[in-house]
Amino acid sequence: MTSRASRGPLVDLLLLGVAAVWGASFLAAKDLAAETGVPAAVALRFLVAAVATAVLCLARREPLPRARGLLVAVVLGCTQAAVIGLETWGVHLTTATNAGLLISLALVMTPVLEGIASRSWLPRAYFVAAVAAVVGVALLVSEGGLRQPTAGDGLVVAAAAVRALHVTASAHLTRGRTEGSSSVVLVQMVVCAAVFTVMAGPGLPSAAARLDTLGWAGVLFLGLLCSVFAFVVQLWAVRRTSASRASILMGTEPVWALLVGVVVAGEVIGPLGACGAALIIAASYAGQAVERRHRLETGAITPPSLTPPRTALPTTARARPRARATRHRRLPAPRP
Repeated sequence: MTSRASRGPLVDLLLLGVAAVWGASFLAAKDLAAETGVPAAVALRFLVAAVATAVLCLARREPLPRARGLLVAVVLGCTQAAVIGLETWGVHLTTATNAGLLISLALVMTPVLEGIASRSWLPRAYFVAAVAAVVGVALLVSEGGLRQPTAGDGLVVAAAAVRALHVTASAHLTRGRTEGSSSVVLVQMVVCAAVFTVMAGPGLPSAAARLDTLGWAGVLFLGLLCSVFAFVVQLWAVRRTSASRASILMGTEPVWALLVGVVVAGEVIGPLGACGAALIIAASYAGQAVERRHRLETGAITPPSLTPPRTALPTTARARPRARATRHRRLPAPRP
């Protein structure tokens, strides 16, 4: 059986993939919202995502969650809708520079919320790494200076707080449960699609009809990669690691956003921005090392060297011959 420790590199790689597609989502979401408006853009994104996730669940024959599992999935769907809605409105109303900095505040908020929920604080070195990552984001996005805060900045700060709450809740509410990750994500997608379809109102069909090929490519990118892939991987990974580790890995999102801006939009990064990107990557690796060492020391995960060896035969199999012998043993004659 694959140990939890051996899955660590795969979990980290997939979470970095989530950060990459989310970094690219800023440009796609901003362009799509400019064409259709924020509610219609988010509604189309989640309608596509819900259909794709439903097909995935049918292919895997994964049943929908029931009872408490269904309630948990609905709650997570509401928090996810709040994150995406606040983030999209915030990016629409402010600059990408401010949004890229402020959304990374979730990196610091998540360990605080997880510490409150689990009553177990991470070492001080982890928070130093988290703060260093935020400083790196500040250097990364301050190439040219920060603008005066706007209403959009406040929405992005709120999105960062709700994202930290969502990641922490996903870890604590779904760990140890039997529901499949795809079915839980399907419920979240349906909740998000329903909320924003209602908000978009009767104008949603006409907004969809105005989209050209490039616009629908943005919808598919946001729906399939930034929603289905990202949410399934996030929930699957957070069940196998901590919310803090997931947050610091996904905190590399601004670096990927910068790469997309340089390659796609032709933006130029100066030496200050390059130093910020390097600081984010270094702080992420340092935070992973601190968090993993802390979990090993506290017994949250078991290293492969401490995994008890399997016995050659099950206990019941070894006891069977002895039990048979006892059954055929001659009983002593009763005393007169």
